[in-house]
Amino acid sequence: MLLVAIVLSTLAAGIGSVWVAALLMRAGLGSREGGVGQQHLLSLAAGALLATAFMHLLPEAFESQAGAHDLFATLLVGLVFFFLLDKAELWHHGHEHSHAVHDHGHADDHDHGHAHAHGDAPRTGGWTVLTGDSVHCFGDGVLIASAFLADMRLGLIAAVSVLAHEVPHHMGDLVVLRQASASRRIALVKVSLAGAVTALGGVVGYFLVGQLQESLPYFLAVASGSFIYVALADLIPQLQKRLSARQTVAQIVWLLLGMGVVMLVSGAAHAH
Repeated sequence: MLLVAIVLSTLAAGIGSVWVAALLMRAGLGSREGGVGQQHLLSLAAGALLATAFMHLLPEAFESQAGAHDLFATLLVGLVFFFLLDKAELWHHGHEHSHAVHDHGHADDHDHGHAHAHGDAPRTGGWTVLTGDSVHCFGDGVLIASAFLADMRLGLIAAVSVLAHEVPHHMGDLVVLRQASASRRIALVKVSLAGAVTALGGVVGYFLVGQLQESLPYFLAVASGSFIYVALADLIPQLQKRLSARQTVAQIVWLLLGMGVVMLVSGAAHAH
């Protein structure tokens, strides 16, 4: 039963986020002209990730028999690890970019920058995007499985948070893949297949973490580190723009809404 819940939740988070992203783009959000909508989604995702990490994953880890010092050390190591992973991804994309510019002579490709901006800039090499996305989704699946193994309610909250933060991410991927594919439908299928790897990560996480139950609090600390890093190092910096008072208030409202969604899911799951 637990494995079925993990598979369904990871599929919903992995593939569902792709379809939600495609629908929102079809409605006009996520484009360069729809920057306000993109800002709303980033705020929502940041709020959901922070609430999940600080209100659910970390408290669950600290309620275990593991020592606070060891858990904080694991959290710190996790944050540094995700920072280094991000640096490696930046270097990889920048390296490929320089090769693409050199080989094709398109000097203006430098304006595209790094793809991590989730849709702000197109990337060269559709398969590179899919590979990176698949690895990222696999990691998300392991994190969701870790949360489910700790508590069913925690797993549902983690899945919702992953879905929320993957929507703006997949918007960027769809923009890139539409340029590298013959049609929008092919691009959607490719990104959906990458999203489906989340379920594979969930299954692997179920058996891997299940064999290491005594280490579960540390897996939760690592999951928290992932959520905190993505929110603070990736999403929120994209919100740090000079905006009008009205747009700033909208950002804060959507940030709080993301936290509220997590609380709502938590309450609904707890009631059952």
